[in-house]
Amino acid sequence: MSGQAIDTNAMTLIRYVLAEQKKFPGATGDLTALLNSILTACKAVSSAVRKAGIAKIFGIVGQTNVQGEEVKKLDVLANDLFINMLKSSYTTCLLISEEDEQVIEVETDKRGKYIVCFDPLDGSSNIDCLVSIGSIFAIYRKQTSPGPPTEQDGLQSGKNIVAAGYALYGSATMVVLSTGNGVNGFMLDPNGKPYGARYIGSMVADVHRTLKYGGIFMYPATKDSPNGKLRLLYECNPMAYIIEQAGGLASSGKIPILDLVPEKIHQRSPIFLGSREDVEEILDLYKQFEK
Repeated sequence: MSGQAIDTNAMTLIRYVLAEQKKFPGATGDLTALLNSILTACKAVSSAVRKAGIAKIFGIVGQTNVQGEEVKKLDVLANDLFINMLKSSYTTCLLISEEDEQVIEVETDKRGKYIVCFDPLDGSSNIDCLVSIGSIFAIYRKQTSPGPPTEQDGLQSGKNIVAAGYALYGSATMVVLSTGNGVNGFMLDPNGKPYGARYIGSMVADVHRTLKYGGIFMYPATKDSPNGKLRLLYECNPMAYIIEQAGGLASSGKIPILDLVPEKIHQRSPIFLGSREDVEEILDLYKQFEK
């Protein structure tokens, strides 16, 4: 009888986070609980994405989000899943989502010390053509003194990131995570086959390919988008953090992405990230043409 060997000692994402937690004697376990809630949201979104075609939940809702983009039913579902899971983790005090114009304050009795910025479903316009999509998140600590959280608490540079990651919903579902000690990937479906992709306009898929195979991901400033298209807090910052943890570079073309101090929660920025040599080559070109 033939069959696949079963790994009875697999390193799961939560097992990995618990092992990391043990390295810090004073750790409260709050970050572990928060990451577990994010993982649960990603699993639920993954399931919804795979059922989208059958359940016909990828149709247009008839609304537009704060970016002026059409909101799809799956966007709404993913956003609700993330918000509900993050609030119920009792570890967060403020949430910033691409889908909501204002910051989301967590109820007083559920508040913790963390702030989460997230894009619940990046690349959702690609669902209909079966292109890989994903979720992106970055976690910060509340920096100010005790008291109700404010929008200002969320306007932190990427240097303050505690952990960041993304989930890729492709031929298999994979979560890529960094807690400040390198980058690790975790596959939800161990039987999923690797996928191949070129530039497809989905940030998660394109950055994931860059992370695996090298090269560069670019979304520069253009005449139509002078500030770039991607949002700093929940797209540029978490991806820049992951790429730099993996040994690469991320820049706006002028300064490192993680050095940018946001002034608005939906602020945009040009971005160049990927292999160190490739990004440095782009930065050299910028310097040449600025003269």
